[in-house]
Amino acid sequence: MEAGPGEEPAAAPQTGPVDSRAVRVTSEKLGTSAQARTRTPAADSVAGSVQAAAAWSWRFLAIAAAVAVIVWAVSYLKVLVISVAIALLLTVLLQPLAGFLRTRLRFSAVLASATSVVALIGAVVGLVVVAGREITRGLADLSDQAVQGFQQLVDWLADGPLQIDSVTLDAYWEELLATVQENSSSLVSGALVVTSTVSQVFVGTLIALFCTLFFLIDGRRIWTWLVGLLPRHTRERTHQAGRRGLVTLASYARTQILVAFIDAVGIGVGAAIIGVPLALPLAVLVFIGSFIPFVGAIVTGSIAILVALVANGWVAAFIMLGVVLLVQQIEGNVLQPWLMGHAVSLHPVAVLLVVTGGTLVAGIGGALFAVPIAAVLNTVVLYFHGHDKFPELGFEDHVAMRPSGRRAIMITSAERHVGGVQGWRPAPGDDDGRDRLAATAEAGRAALDKILSLKKRSKDGTDGTASTDGAASTDGTASTDGTASTDGSDETDPLGAAEDRAKDDREREPGDER
Repeated sequence: MEAGPGEEPAAAPQTGPVDSRAVRVTSEKLGTSAQARTRTPAADSVAGSVQAAAAWSWRFLAIAAAVAVIVWAVSYLKVLVISVAIALLLTVLLQPLAGFLRTRLRFSAVLASATSVVALIGAVVGLVVVAGREITRGLADLSDQAVQGFQQLVDWLADGPLQIDSVTLDAYWEELLATVQENSSSLVSGALVVTSTVSQVFVGTLIALFCTLFFLIDGRRIWTWLVGLLPRHTRERTHQAGRRGLVTLASYARTQILVAFIDAVGIGVGAAIIGVPLALPLAVLVFIGSFIPFVGAIVTGSIAILVALVANGWVAAFIMLGVVLLVQQIEGNVLQPWLMGHAVSLHPVAVLLVVTGGTLVAGIGGALFAVPIAAVLNTVVLYFHGHDKFPELGFEDHVAMRPSGRRAIMITSAERHVGGVQGWRPAPGDDDGRDRLAATAEAGRAALDKILSLKKRSKDGTDGTASTDGAASTDGTASTDGTASTDGSDETDPLGAAEDRAKDDREREPGDER
């Protein structure tokens, strides 16, 4: 509005910097006032503890519904889920071998991964062939011994302390045969279920081997793509948490294989010394069953004791029971705490509960993978809450964004250093090198922006918020994921030349030698 004659013009509005804290306090007061106006006398009459309980209740119901949907999906797609889980375990087990072939023998990534998978298949097939040969050799003798043992049991029931006459035993036997004949249809359906299970196992094995091969070849690229789907401010923390979860999974898998091998050797050697037939197949069975905590040890140990009872009598069965108990005590009290340490730190009660829950959801596969999944989740959740179980890993690996296409890639501090060397340029046609150089320029700008921001704050005391992971944002705000935000630009960009060189290389023709 214009000023009248003799009046001084109105003062211009202040355009200085707005205090964000004052704005925040004012908005909070306005929100509180609006909330107070909308509150009703009925709401005021409800105790605060009841309101808090109600708030917790509906949130708990929402979480429970989400968990129920996840459990239903896992149980419905359990063949696919278990196959991918097996592929992850095989990947962390074969990664050292594939890395050795790539670094020491100069194999390509594809050749090293394929060689590792073929070596795994050869080892499993060889073990199955040897165990099958032993079973074929000893099964006939074991069946004869089983018949003799059953006859001895009948004689003991008739002549022993129970004094059951032969007429009663024959009646029990005829009743058992009649029950089997009445339930013959159930037996046939059970055989069909077994056939379906065998087909599912075959398909799941193919999926697991296929996924293992490509996890070994492109595991980092697949993980980076998954992280790139997340919001920008969560990528770095998710990446670091995933690294620690992978270490936990690898520690569990390698330790469990060592523990299972020791269990198999102990029980197999004990059975061979006692003279129990099928010692090698029993050792293989114990090795497989040891991957299922509690249940696997009980079932495989019972089978070994039963074979000793049938083949060698009561004395051998009691000795076999002592061997099984000794091996299990050494595993639970010495091997597990010493080898796994803090990498897989789960309470025995938690292990029992997750194994039971996994069995109810996905059967034997759920029992097999319940403990490693719980261990990985424990590590990841602890990291998100500020407790790093593996601080020695550091933060060398980072997730950065490709300027072209905004796709995520991983870079390490060593790669950022190489990218910053003066005069270094990727070779013509090296797309990965150009992308890494561009990511290097982005990381360098972030570091420069942080330095300029700190200098500005120390000079004029401007309000800047600290980053939780030591990284700075280019727009003066905090970055919470440890990476740099590129929302703003800085006129002083000494590292921008690196990105310009990368762009020139993209535009260069393959035969151009400029």
